[in-house]
Amino acid sequence: MNKNKLFLLDAYALIYRSYYAFIRNPRVNSKGQNTSAVFGFVNTLEEVLRKEDPSHIAVAFDPPGPTFRHVEFEAYKAQREATPEDIKWSVPVIKEIIRAYNIPVLEVEGYEADDVIGTLAKRADKERFDVYMMTPDKDYGQLTEPHIFIYKPRYGSNEFELMDDRRVTEKYGLSHPGQVIDLLGLMGDTSDNIPGCPGVGEKTAVKLLQDFGSIDNLLKHTDQLKGALKKKVEEHTEQIRISRMLATIKTDVPIEVDEDLFMRQQINDEALRTIFEDLEFRTLLSRVLKEDTPPPASKVPVQGDLFSLFNAPVTPDSSDAVALPTGFTDLGSTPHDYRMTTTEQERKELAALLSAQKEVCFDSETTGVDPLESELVGLSFAFREGEAYYVPISADREHATNEIAIFKPFFENRDIVKIGQNIKYDILQLRQYGIQVKGKLFDTMIAHYLLNPEQRHGMDYMAESYLQYRTIHIEELIGPRGKNQKSMREVDPSVVKDYAAEDADITLKLKNILEEEIIHNLVGHLFHLVEAPLIYVLADMEWTGVRLDLEALKELSWQYSAELESIEHEIAAMAGMPFNVNSPKQIGEVLFDRLRIADKPKKTKTGQYKTSEEELEKLRNRHPIIEKILEQRGLKKLLGTYVDAFPLLVSDRSGKVHTSFNQTVAATGRLSSTNPNLQNIPIRDERGREMRKVFIPDEGCLFLSSDYSQIELRIMAHLSGDSNMVEAFAKGQDIHAATAAKIYKIPLEEVTGDMRRKAKTANFGIIYGISPFGLSERLNIPRGEAKELIDEYFVTFPGVKQYMDNSILQAREKGYVETLLGRKRYLPDINSRNATVRGYAERNAINAPIQGSAADIIKMAMIRIFKRFEEEQLRSKMILQVHDELNFNVFPDELEKVRQIVTYEMEKAYNLDVPLVIDLGVGKNWLEAH
Repeated sequence: MNKNKLFLLDAYALIYRSYYAFIRNPRVNSKGQNTSAVFGFVNTLEEVLRKEDPSHIAVAFDPPGPTFRHVEFEAYKAQREATPEDIKWSVPVIKEIIRAYNIPVLEVEGYEADDVIGTLAKRADKERFDVYMMTPDKDYGQLTEPHIFIYKPRYGSNEFELMDDRRVTEKYGLSHPGQVIDLLGLMGDTSDNIPGCPGVGEKTAVKLLQDFGSIDNLLKHTDQLKGALKKKVEEHTEQIRISRMLATIKTDVPIEVDEDLFMRQQINDEALRTIFEDLEFRTLLSRVLKEDTPPPASKVPVQGDLFSLFNAPVTPDSSDAVALPTGFTDLGSTPHDYRMTTTEQERKELAALLSAQKEVCFDSETTGVDPLESELVGLSFAFREGEAYYVPISADREHATNEIAIFKPFFENRDIVKIGQNIKYDILQLRQYGIQVKGKLFDTMIAHYLLNPEQRHGMDYMAESYLQYRTIHIEELIGPRGKNQKSMREVDPSVVKDYAAEDADITLKLKNILEEEIIHNLVGHLFHLVEAPLIYVLADMEWTGVRLDLEALKELSWQYSAELESIEHEIAAMAGMPFNVNSPKQIGEVLFDRLRIADKPKKTKTGQYKTSEEELEKLRNRHPIIEKILEQRGLKKLLGTYVDAFPLLVSDRSGKVHTSFNQTVAATGRLSSTNPNLQNIPIRDERGREMRKVFIPDEGCLFLSSDYSQIELRIMAHLSGDSNMVEAFAKGQDIHAATAAKIYKIPLEEVTGDMRRKAKTANFGIIYGISPFGLSERLNIPRGEAKELIDEYFVTFPGVKQYMDNSILQAREKGYVETLLGRKRYLPDINSRNATVRGYAERNAINAPIQGSAADIIKMAMIRIFKRFEEEQLRSKMILQVHDELNFNVFPDELEKVRQIVTYEMEKAYNLDVPLVIDLGVGKNWLEAH
């Protein structure tokens, strides 16, 4: 080997590879920038510099504009999709980073990076360099020689495949590397739109080259070919020659090997620091610039003999290393000190140690995913990075309760901050064992959600994104999902120890990063005063649960089943034939082939008629059968999703349903609920409303429902400052009637029901950026009338139009919009060239601040009410939240107190320029109260 090692990197090949490596879970920073390509490229570069220590290095880019290949063959690379906007943004950033590394950026007009690298490789080889062409592209094989290598990154690994001329010829079955040109000329290359010869794949191309040696010789002896292959080669002779030309990498580009320029230099620390800080690459700052590196875990015994009771610290063993993505680590390659307590004395000493801390991260291992039905298997704790403790818990309930009780003073200490990932689950789990967690909370899942609402928030994903760390996955312990999956109770505690302790340790590390991020991104107020305190509120609501009238559900099931059967008979009669009304295919055939209710019905890609609810709504007035089909679908969904499903979700322990409220699902900030989903109970039709009758209070109690009145319109009035809208709310007018009066220019008392209906639809529709077409569809009026209605609306409320325009402008400038409390909604598509995609982002720019502010306000109201109930020591409970509505189980002797608290705290939750008003009702069930 030669003394000098020259690495030549094909920039775009590596950038695209990095971008698509993260395509399912892109890295997006708090500014909404997709940094996947940049992060992947830097990691790859770092890996090369660390592993290979090149003496010389350069990075080649394709120049803007056409190259000689485009001139020769217009279709060259023509079918490639447009470069993703995120890659376009990444390229200048990557160039800036490369220059901060003091590595030359190479571009030669008219030539691709392949040609620049090919030329330099051949010339550097003559100057006694070992040359490493870093690329995943196979066409570089033609350049290989004993001292010219392809240095190819392996997908999903931090390893690289090294290929010299011998390896290339062996891999493709060729006699020399130059035949790679002819190989690609025959088989083509779809990524570069090199057509090759139709019908000739790699195997056929290799066989032809083994038989004829080259394309030139093949084309001279096509008479020796037979059948279809002979015909294809002869018919595409010119195309084969063009393909060979396109596949040939030039080695005579006007560029020289500048040994001084390419020599490895010291990096520009200050420039790199500025770039990494701006991109929020904190782990790269630590790894590359050796800044803010956490101190190693203490190896000195502390707190008496506590540490001596446990296992010795673990240091990485390279023999256990598993292939990881470039730049990633895992438990086997990371120093750590994870310990397990096995005796009562150890538990007591650990509990005392925890109680002496200011903040502690904890996690629970359980037998299932439902915290109200599963049992604790173990608890893990961490308060210093790199150290963690695991406490196995007995399967015997009495013993388990005693073991956990040792930690009760710690958990219920209000002065200790409790850290966790989805900590509400752990709070509910501990409540089963008589422990009420207290103190401030830091939930990493919620913190990440505030920073990146559109992303995933699981610990495994965050560990990879922020720490470049691959965690132990639970499937490694209990197996894949399915009937053969084990319970955590069945896994040996010594095996669970590393998994559980790692969870606590990694969550603590993430907390230390995310805490700075939420401050830096100005969402600390939202996190600490709204989202974190709300965890306790939601945990209590879930624990309390909601009572269902099972007899009423049974009656509804019988009633709706009979109605469903009757409707299906009516549909068959209208169709003039029996058919399966649950089959979209058969519905399409009946509607469009038999009844011919549309001239040009839409079809799916498979040729089947489109019969979705959205499509059928557009055809509702074409035939009475449509109305019945929609009614049948709604009733069937009501039965399957709610009426027949709810009884199965009633807990044996409590006799109630315990929905799970989610804080990190809806990007708008709204809560969602699962198991069951109580947010989507239909209320538009009579049957849906009837469903609310089955939600009842506890025996001897009342059901109280309190709903914000038109909160989103009130927020619009506040944000827009429109004087007409503010005045209407300030006077307590019916906003829809007032809107109609303004639009139609008539006195308020002359507004008809139809006018009010249209104004109401316009009021709510415009918040969601409705178009004239959409409004005409919704109101069943001509599009011209809908356009006039919208135009007149904006004349009436000019401040609303100004707000909408400003919101879109802000989103274009900043990449996000904000709620009243600073909740950010990132809109990466706001500047998209695709009008449909951009339009969707623009509508979100208008609506997200309104819907998100409404979500923030009701969350603040929930926290205030919960606190007041605790202070007043009320037995009544908040039990449900559905969008802008709160529901309560109320003891009769507390009714007036609850009514007073709920009204005051909801209406005073936030000070808008217009009053917040609620509608409050009380009854024997949800329907009566609502």
